[in-house]
Amino acid sequence: MTIPHALAAALSQMPALAELFRLFLSGKHLNRMAEPALWAELEQHEASYVGLFAALGFELCLDARGFAWFHNSDANSNIGKISRQLALLFMVIFDAQANAGKALQRFTDWLIDSAWLAEVYKQQQDLLDAEGLNPDALVELMGRACNLGFAVPEPAGWRLLPAVCRYLDHFESLALTAKTDSDEESTPAAEDWTADAPDDEENT
Repeated sequence: MTIPHALAAALSQMPALAELFRLFLSGKHLNRMAEPALWAELEQHEASYVGLFAALGFELCLDARGFAWFHNSDANSNIGKISRQLALLFMVIFDAQANAGKALQRFTDWLIDSAWLAEVYKQQQDLLDAEGLNPDALVELMGRACNLGFAVPEPAGWRLLPAVCRYLDHFESLALTAKTDSDEESTPAAEDWTADAPDDEENT
């Protein structure tokens, strides 16, 4: 089989290639929960997609919990700012739910609405004001989270998607480090929670 024919045969096994490439290139996460058909296609031909994207210079990462993304280690200043704001948003959401006795690993079950975000803002006003995030900005940031595959809009608000595990993993790692360092229960400072946030942003 000639190279062009071999390539054509390989590409025929990846019918969602163009759609997946556009999705990942935009900085969005693919979530099994939100887009099951695309996820099934990616999972079925995982090795082919990973190999092809690697040849094109992109690192495709898949997490068994049901999400995938292009890893980008070259974050610019704008990317860093928005990723830091997303980290802060998710941090205050998790903090409020933990205080309410909610199981953090079940975050995809939570329904978040603008009224609840306003209450979270009151709880963390000083911290959020320092980042320029008022209640309206938090709502806008939830829209950005939807654009990047971290949340999905619903008529009554939003639900977080499995890709938020990237932030939750980071928060839990920081909390464990803080506990180990102090040899007692403690909570990392806010600047620590957001200093090394995942590199997930729109390339627009």
